[in-house]
Amino acid sequence: SPPGLLLLTSFLLHVKEDHASPTRLVCDNRLIQKYIGEAKDMEKRVGQCQVLPALSCPAVLPLVDFTFQQWKSKSNETKRREILCDLALLMGAAAGAQGQVSDTCGARQLSQLYRHANSFFLLLQTFSWEAGHWEPSCSPHSMEQTHVTSIFLTYRQLVQGKLRFFFYDLAMVLCK
Repeated sequence: SPPGLLLLTSFLLHVKEDHASPTRLVCDNRLIQKYIGEAKDMEKRVGQCQVLPALSCPAVLPLVDFTFQQWKSKSNETKRREILCDLALLMGAAAGAQGQVSDTCGARQLSQLYRHANSFFLLLQTFSWEAGHWEPSCSPHSMEQTHVTSIFLTYRQLVQGKLRFFFYDLAMVLCK
């Protein structure tokens, strides 16, 4: 089943008529654990594809590592914007790599990663603590990689790290 449909279904199952909000998604810790598992599975499956050639045009990937102290000191809005920037860069890398990968297994995995990242991207756009919409004018710290597997590693680290902690932070505020 497409991840966008899964996310939408999860959202609809958690929405109540009097309080229709995507924040209800963050209240069930099992969902983020499911997304972490999916990210691990995608990374494993791309590793099982034929040997994928190096990308002729390197993928620009966000640096998604962070220290817990730095993370705790940021506002939820700052965290949200940072993750949106990371996801935008990842989606661009996946789309760019997909055009360079002729192996159907690798291309299929890249397409799935793109859809999953886009689902999170759309979901995070529904949260906002400041006036105005998110503008794609961010410049996250990035690196260039020529290995397709690096895209999957970065995505898994983003979901396992920043996204999981962001959902946890939201749950502390919104799930009382």
